[in-house]
Parts: sequence; structure tokens; C-alpha cells
Amino acid sequence: MMGKVPSFSPGSTVSSALPSYIALCLTLQVHRLVSAQFTVTGPDHPVIASLGGEAVLPCHLSPRMSAENMEVRWFRSKYSAVVHLYKDGQDQYEEQMAEYQQRTELLKDDITSGSVSLRIHNIQPSDEGQYKCRFQSSVTYEEALLELQVADLGSAPAISVEGHQDRGIRVVCRSSGWYPQPKAQWRDLQGQLLPLASENISQEADGLFQTEIAIVISEESNQKVSCCVRNTRLNQEKESAISIAELFFPQVNPWKVALGVILAVLLPLAGYGFWRQHRAKEALRSEMKTQKVDVTLDPDTANPWLVLSEDRKRVRDGHTRQDLPNNPERFDPCVCVLGAEGFAGGRRYWEVGVGDKPEWALGVCRESVNREGWVTHTPEDGYWAMWLWYGEYKASTDPPTPLPVRVRPSRVGIFLDYEAGEVSFYNVTDRSHLFTFTGTFSGTLRPYFCPGPNSGGENAAPLIICPVPAQARGNLRP
Repeated sequence: MMGKVPSFSPGSTVSSALPSYIALCLTLQVHRLVSAQFTVTGPDHPVIASLGGEAVLPCHLSPRMSAENMEVRWFRSKYSAVVHLYKDGQDQYEEQMAEYQQRTELLKDDITSGSVSLRIHNIQPSDEGQYKCRFQSSVTYEEALLELQVADLGSAPAISVEGHQDRGIRVVCRSSGWYPQPKAQWRDLQGQLLPLASENISQEADGLFQTEIAIVISEESNQKVSCCVRNTRLNQEKESAISIAELFFPQVNPWKVALGVILAVLLPLAGYGFWRQHRAKEALRSEMKTQKVDVTLDPDTANPWLVLSEDRKRVRDGHTRQDLPNNPERFDPCVCVLGAEGFAGGRRYWEVGVGDKPEWALGVCRESVNREGWVTHTPEDGYWAMWLWYGEYKASTDPPTPLPVRVRPSRVGIFLDYEAGEVSFYNVTDRSHLFTFTGTFSGTLRPYFCPGPNSGGENAAPLIICPVPAQARGNLRP
């Protein structure tokens, strides 16, 4: 006996499936509604941070709602590249990438309003790039894309004179510690760009960039130029200037003068040209003579520990304090002395022998500087100086600028151009430029000397104001 075959009823099938269908639609609708509950928003522009500093990447929910019970994940290119993770009401570090450990902090002061920010400490070049901020609730998630740009200013350009090239003087500008790659340029007094003789930009192991650009300055061209290194991302730059003293350009050789005389006899036209050239050189030599100044020391300004020679050309740190009249012109306690000559204009050049002294300071200062108490060597306080201290050469900027000295100077040349607002220092030993201050002068300036702490007692090495012979003025080379 066959069993009863069940009958098929289309109506009953639809009826039984209807509840499941309705449930599915409701679930999708609820999911859609939940998904529309919030969006995640970050800044609409890149966040810029300085190397070694910190960056704050903001991210928030819209509309405002609490994210305390959500998962907040910051990551890089992929979900697993975790920069910082907040989950189950606390920070989680198990999944964090090694390069971000001990460097991140989630700012949760406004988390109940749906706003959190990621702080990254000790910014490095590798931190640059895109970040994703992801908020995830129990049913959905949303995320925003942010961009972090790293930028930093490097060192002040260091300018050096490095020999002759193409009948001119090769001047090189170097600067390091820039990010990203900077733009370096030479400019003249009017701010016009000058053609480069060479350019070399390289990236160091730490990811920072260094630049080196060179220019050839001819005797006939403008001898005051500036080197400018610019960070285009920060729209900031650092600039240094140099005035090549006429002392650095070669003078006419005697045989050329003699040849000019011969040609003047044999070829009047050619001789006239050489005569004009000779006259121009003689005028330049006369101008150089006006630059050289005979500096002497002013005993009324000398600290009681200093010993001056009878001709006031030498100063050293003595082994005992002298019993000298206490007057407001005298430096105390700073062991310094001023030159007797004051300059309120013009161009002046003098040289000081430093020998093998381990410490010293040289330069110019305002005549009106305070001489009681400890001295702060900055242009703002009226000092334009350089020094050797603990084996380091520096210029008295604020903060001090390290000077790249390749050959230890036994003699330092100081060139003051009052109207141009410049004080330049030269290493006479290897005929290189050390540093140039630029600014605006007012009042009288005087040469400044500090022979350094006592080492050797009565036999301590002195600072020596050196004569600048005529032949040295004519033959000095960079």
C-alpha cells in the first residue's frame, strides 16, 4: 500500500517564506540606518610637522556621539599596519608597528563627543605619508584618510672661499639638515639670481638633505652676494651673505706693468689700453690701503687680569689680578679689552694672530655695550664676534653658529664694512672665508678681544695685533 503523497500548495510556500523575507529586509534597513548614523572626518589639508618635533592628527565623528565603546584604529597603507589602536575602552599595543612604539598617544579628552587625535612624538622622515583613522562600532565602521608631511629647516648656509677659477674666485655655500630637498640659490645685491658654477644635493643616511652650490665671482662683478637655501614646503629660508674683500683679488704683476710700457712705445693703441688697466689697478690698491687700519688696545677697558704690552699690540691673561682704577669703561668680570680706535663708518681691515691658543674671541662691538657683569655675545647685545672654545669654532649668533674650519687659523682677518652692515672673518692661514654677519650698524664700533682663560701664567700665549704689509695686501689669495 502506497503512502499518501503530500499535495503541493503555492500559497502555503509563500506564506511560510514571508516572515524570513521581512526579517531580512528589516535587517538590511536597520544596517542601512546604522551605517548612516555617522561619518568620519579629518582635516582637508596635509598636517605639517617638524623633524624631531611632534604631529597631531585630528579625527572626529559627525554628528557628535561618544566613541568610548568603539574601536579606533590608526593605520598606514593596510589594516594590519597599526600605528595606534584603541579597543575595549583602552589603548592596545600588541599589534602596534615597532617603529611607532613609545612614540604615539591617543588624545581622548573629547572622546565622548566623538573626537580623538593621534599625537606622534619625535617625528622622523619615515613618518611622512598617508594615515587612516577608522571608527568601528558593533555593527559598522567608517574611516577617513589623512596626510602627514614632514619638513624642517637645516643649518644656516656656511660660505667659504675655495680658490681661483676661470679668472675669478670660487665661493662655495654648504648647508645640511633639510627636509624635504631644499632649493639653493645665489643672489646679488638686487636679489637677482646668479648662475651656478656647480650644484650638488645629496640625502644622508638619516634621510635629511644637504646642499652645496658654488659660484665664481670675478673682480669686475658685484663682490657682495648671498646664498639662500629655501624649504618650499614651509615657505621659509635661511640666508648668509659675503662681501669678498678686494684683498682677496690678485693685483697686477710687475711684469705686466713692464709689458704695458713696452707696448705703449711700440703700439700706442695697445699701450693706452694697458695704461688704463694699470690706472684701474692702482686705484684699487689705493682703496685697499684705506681699508687697512692700525689697531691698538685701550688699557682703560682692559679687565684687571689682562696684561697688555707696552706698544698695546699684545694681550694675554695674566696670573694675578692687577690693582687698577675701577672705572665704568673697564670690563669686569669678563676678561676682555677693546681697541682704542672707534669706527662710525667706512671699511676697515685688521688681522689678529691667535697662534695655537686653545681659547679666544675676536670681533667688534658697540662702544656703548655694558661692561659690568657677564657678556652675552650676540648682535642683539651689540657684539659681532667669533670664538674658539673647547675645540669648536662658532659665530656669536643666537643660537651660536658652528663654523666648518678645515685648517686651524693661526691668524684671523676681520673686515668691517660699516655702511653695508657687515663684519666678515677670514682664515688668513689658508686664505678662506669663515663667516659674515649682516645687519645694520648704529653708533661707534670698536675692535673686541678676549684672549681666553689663563693657561701658562706669565708665559700664556697672547693675542697679537698683526701688521698687514703692503705685499700681503696685494698677494693675499683665498
